[in-house]
Amino acid sequence: MTSFNPGAPGDAHHDGASVFGPESEFHRFANDPRWALALIRATVLEAAHPQVGAALIDNSTFVTHPWRRLRNTFLSLQRMFGADDQVREREAARLNRLHARINGADAHEQPYDAMDPGVRAWVVATLFESVVTMCRLSGQPLEQATMERLYAEHQAFLALLGDRSGHLPPTLREFWPYFDRMVAEELENTEALRIILYKLFDHLPAPAVLGDLPTLWAAGRTLAGPVIGAITVASLPEPLRRRAGLPDIPGARTLTQSAYLAMGLARFLPAGWVQTDELVDLLSLTPDSDDPRARTLTAVRDGIKRAGALLRLITPLPPEPGPAPSAGPARSAEEFFHDVLDQTGDGYLDWPDLAAMARELSGRLDLDEPKETRLYNAFADWWRELQASLDADGDGRISKAEYAAAVPSLAGPALIKVAEVLFDAADSDGNQSIDEQEYRALFRTGFRRSMTDTGATYSRSAFVKDFVSFMSGRQRSSAYDPLLAEA
Repeated sequence: MTSFNPGAPGDAHHDGASVFGPESEFHRFANDPRWALALIRATVLEAAHPQVGAALIDNSTFVTHPWRRLRNTFLSLQRMFGADDQVREREAARLNRLHARINGADAHEQPYDAMDPGVRAWVVATLFESVVTMCRLSGQPLEQATMERLYAEHQAFLALLGDRSGHLPPTLREFWPYFDRMVAEELENTEALRIILYKLFDHLPAPAVLGDLPTLWAAGRTLAGPVIGAITVASLPEPLRRRAGLPDIPGARTLTQSAYLAMGLARFLPAGWVQTDELVDLLSLTPDSDDPRARTLTAVRDGIKRAGALLRLITPLPPEPGPAPSAGPARSAEEFFHDVLDQTGDGYLDWPDLAAMARELSGRLDLDEPKETRLYNAFADWWRELQASLDADGDGRISKAEYAAAVPSLAGPALIKVAEVLFDAADSDGNQSIDEQEYRALFRTGFRRSMTDTGATYSRSAFVKDFVSFMSGRQRSSAYDPLLAEA
């Protein structure tokens, strides 16, 4: 491809006619292992923006459910940069509805709004700049024409969301002064930035595929967490590191370049060996999934457990906790509060937690606007019912103690309504039963015998009963736990 000016009127890349699809620069980088480090870096740069940082603290599940957030983000990017125009436009509309629901004020009473065009432009800018930095740190800097194509793709991505007012500079030449100014004048040492760098990596929960190997995961996290943190900090712009008081670790710059360079060697692997979408799917697999890959992973985990048992015979260690039962008695009120209700991880139950549930369910089912709004409204009614029943001190949120003191009040009429609305959303053909395909869309696995009626369908009454039993903390569920409780 030849060089071009992405700001030129009528340019195919600039007007969005050919920037999407399998030939895009995005697709070339999406299966690059270095992209994982670039996404972490971009997230830190986003979190350093005061508005984005406040929105993350109040509304995001990135601390308690990081792997779910990763999967959803990657799926959204796949839809936006795919070849199907209708899928892309539908996803853009969904993202706009999602962001329109995120607004409020931070701890200093400064307002934030996820639809602010300047903020949205900054988020897109961090993605573009982090890919450029990724290649530069790997010793493979992008050619000018490639950078211009990549920048045009990110401009088109922002334009598809409806932001056409020029909040991203029109040309690549003008982008760099804009980026430097944002770093120097707008970014701060936000709470969200500190959580990502100093808490998330140290306390990152295990992905579903390693959920029953907590000791192995904890050992790996202990080694890898500080390294990833050091690499991320060293890759950030110097003005931000200085303002945020981030440590200048000796050798971190060399470590960062070495890490990017080593991961970049994956480009020499045969085509198809590194597929990001398959890796993301693997991380989400549960041991009892009907995916054929789950059987292989289960055999590997069993081998690791046997090796661990032998090691404990030789060198006694504290027993490794076993996996939680897939079904059976209810977990404690405190455990259910932490695992399911407190989606944002701030120690309280409030509207952002229930909104996060509605957001996850809507995304899984790819709901259109009427059904999505109906589901959000049902969760909002449930929140008002919970507030009236459980908020003893009237502070507008429900603490773990307030919840534990009045657990039976959780399963009221509004929760039953949530279950009914969710059933209607999952029942895409409206035949008053959920078939195997509809079940898989929601739970990402096949039917479970214990959750179906005769005829291999899931009736409304059975669905409502199971959902209410789970959401009121009465019983575990091998279907609903992965839906709302897993990281």
